Amino acid sequence: MSNNKLWDKGIETDTFIENFTVGSDRELDLELAKYDVEGTLAHITMLESVGLLEEEELEQLTVELRRILKDVIAAGDFVIEEGVEDVHSQVELMLTRKLGDVGKKVHSGRSRNDQVLVDIRLYLRDQIKEIAALTKQLFDTLIAQSEAHKQVLLPGYTHTQAAMPSSFGMWFGAYAESLTDDLVLMSAVYDIINRNPLGSAAGYGSSFPLNRQKTTHLLGFEGMNVNSVYAQMGRGKTEQTLSFAMAGIAGTLNKLAADVCLYNSQNFAFLKLPDELTTGSSIMPHKKNPDVFELIRAKTNVLRSLPNQLMMVTANMTSGYHRDFQLLKETLFPALHDLKDCLSITNYAMERVEVQQNILDDPKYQLIFSVEAVNQLVLEGVPFRDAYKEVARQIESGEFEPPSELKHTHEGSIGKLGNELIVKRMEEVLAGFGE
Repeated sequence: MSNNKLWDKGIETDTFIENFTVGSDRELDLELAKYDVEGTLAHITMLESVGLLEEEELEQLTVELRRILKDVIAAGDFVIEEGVEDVHSQVELMLTRKLGDVGKKVHSGRSRNDQVLVDIRLYLRDQIKEIAALTKQLFDTLIAQSEAHKQVLLPGYTHTQAAMPSSFGMWFGAYAESLTDDLVLMSAVYDIINRNPLGSAAGYGSSFPLNRQKTTHLLGFEGMNVNSVYAQMGRGKTEQTLSFAMAGIAGTLNKLAADVCLYNSQNFAFLKLPDELTTGSSIMPHKKNPDVFELIRAKTNVLRSLPNQLMMVTANMTSGYHRDFQLLKETLFPALHDLKDCLSITNYAMERVEVQQNILDDPKYQLIFSVEAVNQLVLEGVPFRDAYKEVARQIESGEFEPPSELKHTHEGSIGKLGNELIVKRMEEVLAGFGE
């Protein structure tokens, strides 16, 4: 096996040990290839500015790196060759094959530690923007459905018992506003991630006269992780912080999926999923199962466990680099794809869900108007506690007649959803993602 490692000193590593330590890192590193080249382009531009590369060398390296980016990575042809340890080694190997000794100069002033740190932050920055965009798509669908069905009433529940009148306008809008808060947290994570660790080397800086402000600007970071030790400590902390925001979005999707599964059942029949969004039974001809939302419910529960998974990987670690960090990619990268898939399929399904009309005409829901009756008595001058007892007496004696009209006028109620306020806040939140 060829030995193309950035740390190679001419000593062969036991193959059994090498396979175990590398794990699935080479496959996951394919997602970082674009960002590794972008980080290297910024790094060599800085190296030339401080006299560690000649102008001609910079030009040669830049041309070749851009060729790799366009003709190999963008074309989907980038591979990490057998015997090459990771994406960083592969890119440097490609440069060295093409440019000889010039290719060996790109690693001056950096370590694989800060190289992978910057790759991951560039990657996660783009992933967060994709998640934010998909969340906004679902948000728009929910707001549109809220407005379209704001006059359609349904029961609101407490303790899983029918409690008070609600509406589909409120139900759809509630999940839209929940996604807004989820993106507030994601925006804060974006700000944490959008800091440049490049130049921190192995976590203790470099004796080269590096210009970290330059690479920060070239890579479009908002600022830098100033302290080199803290930059390295960001490995693990960065992923954990993101996992909390991902779990927040997953929690919203999870509750929505649980509602849809319940509301779609025959005993409730508040919603109907189009036939093409359901599956059947092998023995029961009548069955139309909400498998899509059941799988969303399951997948989002797994995503909600993500913070704990990452914390367990990094528990009890001292400062500085540890090989344990490698496992973070194995957990986080697939989770990012799962969350984006869940957002996409939820949006697709919620665009097509059918709302049942006249639900509250069923006599079994008449008692959910009891609060309306109490409030009406209060408006007529009866003290609240006396009004409460009077309506309770009517219910027990079978005399209760539900009011025929709902009068909800405050913001966020059946009669005044306030969706325009929710939309405005979402627009403000999205501005925090650097667009």
